[in-house]
Amino acid sequence: MTRLGFLLDSDSCIGCHACTVACKSEHDVPLGVNRTWVKYIETGTFPDVARKFNVMRCNQCDDAPCMTICPTSALFRADNGVVDFQDDDCIGCKSCMNACPYDALYINPETNTAHKCNMCNHRIEVGLEPSCQIVCPTEAIIIGDLDDPASEISRIVARDDVAVRAPEQNTKPKVYYRGADQASLDPTRTAIANDGMIWADTLTGGSNGGSGARHPTVPVELGHKPTDEEGVVARTAYTTSHQMTWKEKVAGYLVTKAIAAGVMLVAALMVLMGHSDQQAAVGVVPPMVAGVFLAVTGVLLIADLKQPGRFHYLITKGNWSSWLVKGAYVLMAFAAVCALWFLGGVADSAGLLEILAIPAVLGAAGTAGYTAYLFAQCEGRDLWQTPLLLPVLLAQAVTAGGAAYAILDLFLTIPEVDAIRWVLLAGVGTTAALIAIELSSHGSRHVELAIEAMTRGKYKDQFWWGGVVLGLVVPALLVIAALAFGIDNPILVALAGLSALVGMFAYEDAFVRAGQAVPLS
Repeated sequence: MTRLGFLLDSDSCIGCHACTVACKSEHDVPLGVNRTWVKYIETGTFPDVARKFNVMRCNQCDDAPCMTICPTSALFRADNGVVDFQDDDCIGCKSCMNACPYDALYINPETNTAHKCNMCNHRIEVGLEPSCQIVCPTEAIIIGDLDDPASEISRIVARDDVAVRAPEQNTKPKVYYRGADQASLDPTRTAIANDGMIWADTLTGGSNGGSGARHPTVPVELGHKPTDEEGVVARTAYTTSHQMTWKEKVAGYLVTKAIAAGVMLVAALMVLMGHSDQQAAVGVVPPMVAGVFLAVTGVLLIADLKQPGRFHYLITKGNWSSWLVKGAYVLMAFAAVCALWFLGGVADSAGLLEILAIPAVLGAAGTAGYTAYLFAQCEGRDLWQTPLLLPVLLAQAVTAGGAAYAILDLFLTIPEVDAIRWVLLAGVGTTAALIAIELSSHGSRHVELAIEAMTRGKYKDQFWWGGVVLGLVVPALLVIAALAFGIDNPILVALAGLSALVGMFAYEDAFVRAGQAVPLS
């Protein structure tokens, strides 16, 4: 057994891009994406300035989060320690891209599967060196066995001052840098100036805007140290962009499954309150609503895959360390409970509904909350690591359940109407309190930058006007008015429910996007 790693000598690198070109040629890497690339940064203040180069690529982690989250084990570890990939097993879920703290993975636009640097493992296995190592004119790229104390890479790592990228992520990377400026290894310490990068279009649109996707952009005078953004100590002169992977479909799926879970939570509450004999409002309609929104959830999940025809690999080739796989089974189990509930409602069997009440609550909680564990596996996105995500998702399910029943009150005779209103108000209030706690807490620099993007940056209007005002303030005021003045007309509270659901999507979309707004390379 060997444990191969890279040593990248930044002191020797001249930024010639020979490694990038050789990699593209060796693997037929399409335009617009890269397995390896060279990043330029500029430090200092005129006339004492310097340009420094660093090669960026997969870090071949010993504790690789991309392997853990991959639902089909398309990413695997070879016998020599290399993290490799199998195209035929990839479903294009893009979860590995958010799990990687190094922006190392990309979706190949020709195969619609995830690719990355695999150390040219096909060459290594026949005794050849990786293509990037061969072409490097200054021998700045060294590969070797880190478990062999006699290898050159082991001697350098043991003897010299070397660094790794994002050590706080505890992924145990096997790519070491010698002579690298720390600012070049931490993308939050550099920024693209307002005049853009070399060989790239001028960037516009403020923080996280322009063509340099997910790189902070601040006004910087040429030859001067950027001081407009706290913590920035150098300017990024050249790097490659990385596209955002999860967008509105993921935000929509969070809302649709919250509705499915929430309506069954409230139906179970109705049963526990002694209304299991209400065939339509408790026995039949809630599982129908849940079933529809579970189906929409499945459609959104499949539609977001780059290889939707392979969605069944989640079951046939499932990797049980991935919460994508566990979540699929949670959704199926909850769908089965909803189906049984529907049969009990059609048969007007109050006894069966009473038996199913607890399983329905457990299934609903699992359906609403499992995404917190999935997001926790996305180690590259610190905003999503918050321990408050699980209670937020559960509170949103309660909100969605109250909202769904408030809307159903327009068409059905709902027992315990005031209880429905209190459920909606409790869900909205709890969600608001949890979000306020999250925004007032302090996390890593990545978390602070993500919250900045969400509350004061690119997504601020969507967060405040959509997520907070429309999703929390308006529903709370409408429900409080209905309760305080004893308004029996269901229209007011139905509007509150609709507002809460629309605002929930706005918040989730801002949260999902802001989590990916912080650069990782």
